[in-house]
Amino acid sequence: MDGKITKGLRFILRILYEETNVVVTALTACTILYTRSAAILYFAVGAVVCSRIVKLMKRAFRQPRPINPLPGKQKKDFGMPSTHSAVIAYYATYTMLAAVSLPIHESLPQSQWTRIIPPLVIVPWAASIAISRLWLGHHTVPQVLVGSIHGIVLAPLWLRLWTTYGDEYGGFVERTYMT
Repeated sequence: MDGKITKGLRFILRILYEETNVVVTALTACTILYTRSAAILYFAVGAVVCSRIVKLMKRAFRQPRPINPLPGKQKKDFGMPSTHSAVIAYYATYTMLAAVSLPIHESLPQSQWTRIIPPLVIVPWAASIAISRLWLGHHTVPQVLVGSIHGIVLAPLWLRLWTTYGDEYGGFVERTYMT
């Protein structure tokens, strides 16, 4: 019995950490489809922008990844900064800021718990994903730190763009295209 539990736990952890991009993308897509929120769609576009900027930074820095001792696990692209760390730090930071500053979307429960639960789930998960990049041997500490800092800096800037310009158009977009 213990072997099955251990095997199952390893499988879940592998999915959560090795396939993080698939899990996070799928959860984001489900959230957009469920809420039909222009603000959440905008948030997701910000995550893509975050990822693309990091990809450009990788080409500029051209810093190799650490040597991965596991056969077949060596990533071929550059490592500085960590894309996973950048995007998940963006998710965590944006979620915390949105939870305290944006109105709760009409499709979600109008409760303080709607503001509390997402950050309580996303922030520790984001930290564990960033740390997993080290455990898995995909990145060095500086690569994870620079990626995380990038996501943390981009999130409030992206949110500010929404609150300054996008919010007034969000209702129009939702009524016209997302109903």
